[in-house]
Amino acid sequence: MRWLALATALLATGPAAMAQRQAGAARNQPEAAPNALTAAEVAEGWVLLFDGESPFGWSSRGDAVWTEGGGMIEARQGGMGSLATTTAFANYLLRGEVWVSADAAAGVAVRAPGQASATPENSYLVRFQDGHARWPTGSVVGLAPGRARRATVGRWTPFAVRAEGDRISVEVDGRPCASARDARFQAGSVTLTYGGAGIVRFRSLRLQPLSAKPLFNGKDLQGWTVVPGHPSVYSVTREGWLNVRGGNGDIQTTSSHGDFVLQLDVISNGDHLNSGVFFRAIPGVFWSGYEAQVRNQWQGEERAKPVDFGTGGLYNRQPARKVVSTDRQWFTMTVVAVGMHLSTWVDGIQVTDFTDQRPVDQGNARNGARSAAGVITLQGHDPTTDLSFRSIRVADYPAAPAPK
Repeated sequence: MRWLALATALLATGPAAMAQRQAGAARNQPEAAPNALTAAEVAEGWVLLFDGESPFGWSSRGDAVWTEGGGMIEARQGGMGSLATTTAFANYLLRGEVWVSADAAAGVAVRAPGQASATPENSYLVRFQDGHARWPTGSVVGLAPGRARRATVGRWTPFAVRAEGDRISVEVDGRPCASARDARFQAGSVTLTYGGAGIVRFRSLRLQPLSAKPLFNGKDLQGWTVVPGHPSVYSVTREGWLNVRGGNGDIQTTSSHGDFVLQLDVISNGDHLNSGVFFRAIPGVFWSGYEAQVRNQWQGEERAKPVDFGTGGLYNRQPARKVVSTDRQWFTMTVVAVGMHLSTWVDGIQVTDFTDQRPVDQGNARNGARSAAGVITLQGHDPTTDLSFRSIRVADYPAAPAPK
């Protein structure tokens, strides 16, 4: 679709190898099953918001009763309410499918507040209610009525919402429905809403971060600095990958990042090698900040029992709920840090959902909760280290507007 092509182009600013990988992955790929991603979508940075089974990564507001299972999220009783992602997002393309009964009113709110029910006054609320006189299905309530009425009752209907900068656009059934420009809300939860009557169902909820900028050019280590005095060797391979071998080490971005979504591809070139991606770290300080672990190891045959926090786990904070990645295979890691809330995905599957409730320590995040900006670092762990990284990109969240 037109939006997917544009979103892919926005992210194809990394090394040529990544662009080639995306093009190859996109060829001959079937559509994903509900609540799953194709290899092409993983390559393009998509993440799943719903795993088809559990409320992991979601939190309810109001009186609605939400159930998860059978591949869908459903509300059919309990009064009005909403279900929000615990992670806030800023610029992104959201896709999903919705099913509504004739007597139901449903919606998807973007950039919604995390601690309150979503409304048109605190978010951009897209309505799914075919018969509404003023704001029918596909409308951005209060901003842009749906231009083409779509019949959605009693069937799974695909939709897409694009939020980037001050532009909000909606598609239903692959056709444009509404668009608006508004800058009131810049980041927040993706929130499902239920009007208190009928049946509402959602599935295949997935999100592609937009507006990312490359941190690694695939040619040299410009924009990075190695903490001296450690044996790890950092180099750029002829394929355009950032490689680290041997000993312990720490290479850091020269740029600082506070609230952001970070995405990168990683490969571990050995069995159960140990590394990590540090963030909100202190410039020039060895192994500081929060750490998203890289270790593709689990107990026995049970990937849900990670060893040493597992890949995507937040080291010494929260283990990955399962190890998705495998040694000697490229995988994509996504890290989102907003305030004290941290979350990670591996190959598009969410593996952590953590709020740091320790006393604030705006120094080293190893000692206390830190929301202050810091550098992003790639870890060399020990003499067996041999990992490569590519397509390293970050989208910083806009600064919160000053109170009026």
